[in-house]
Amino acid sequence: MALDFNDPFTERTPRIVNAAKLHRASQRRKDKKFLVEGENSVDAAIATGAATDLFVTEEAAQRFEAVVRTAGYMNVYIHAITDKAAKHLSDTVTTTGIFALCDDVMWSVGKAINGQPRLVSVPVETREPGNAGTLIRVSDAVGADAVVFAGESVDPQGAKAVRSSAGSLFHIPVARNTDINDVLGQLRSKGLQILATSADGEVDLDDAEELLSKPTAWLFGNEAHGLGEELLAKADHRIRIPIRGRAESLNLATAAAICLYESSKALFADEER
Repeated sequence: MALDFNDPFTERTPRIVNAAKLHRASQRRKDKKFLVEGENSVDAAIATGAATDLFVTEEAAQRFEAVVRTAGYMNVYIHAITDKAAKHLSDTVTTTGIFALCDDVMWSVGKAINGQPRLVSVPVETREPGNAGTLIRVSDAVGADAVVFAGESVDPQGAKAVRSSAGSLFHIPVARNTDINDVLGQLRSKGLQILATSADGEVDLDDAEELLSKPTAWLFGNEAHGLGEELLAKADHRIRIPIRGRAESLNLATAAAICLYESSKALFADEER
C-alpha cells in the first residue's frame, strides 16, 4: 500500500511517545501492550493477529514491502515515521525501522498447558532477556507445547526477549507465574513428569531415552545459581548432560536446547518413522 511520508510521525507525536514508554515493564503491564522491532517479530505479530499498529520508516517500507503489504491485508493501522522516531522507538544502536504495537500475548499457565501436553519448557527465575527469548525459540523449534516461566523471571515481552525469540513468542503459548509450587502442581495435574537439569543428576541424558518418551516438563535453572536443592528434590528425576571435553558447564540456553531436542526426538520418534 502507498504510504504518505510527507507528514510522518515524529519522535514528538503522542503515539510514538506512548509506544516508546512500552520499553518499561510497568507500562506494558498497565497498557497490556508491548512493542516489537525487526522483520521476523513484526511479521509473526501481524500473521498471528497480535499486531494492532505498524510503524515504519520510508527506507524500511521499501525494504520490508511484503510485511507492510501483509499488514494492510490484516487491517493493521500503518503509520509512516521519521528516522528520528524510529531511533526513539528502538532499544538497539542500529534500528531496522519497522515496529509493531501488539496486544498482550501472555497465557495463563492453565490455558498454556490445556489439553494433553507432551513437552513443556519451564525456565525457573530466568533473569537474562536474551536467554528467555532463546528458550522460547528453541522450545518452538523442537515442537514443545508451551513455555512456562516460573518464579521471579524477566518479562518475555520485553524488547530484547522478543527479539531473541525471532518471532517464536507468537507461535507457542508462553506463560509466567511467580509461584513455582503452583506451576509444579498444574504440570503434575496434566500427568507430566518433572525432569530437572543438574550437574550431578542421577540419570545420564545418554541413558534417559525411556524416561524421555513420557510426557515431560523440563525445569531449567537460573543463569547464576541453577536450580536450588529444594526444587531439585521436587523433580521426579535429575538429569545430567555428559560433558566429554574440558568445559566445566554449559550455559542455560545450550543445556535447554540439548535436553529439549533429546525429549523431542524420543517423543516424536514413532510419528516420524
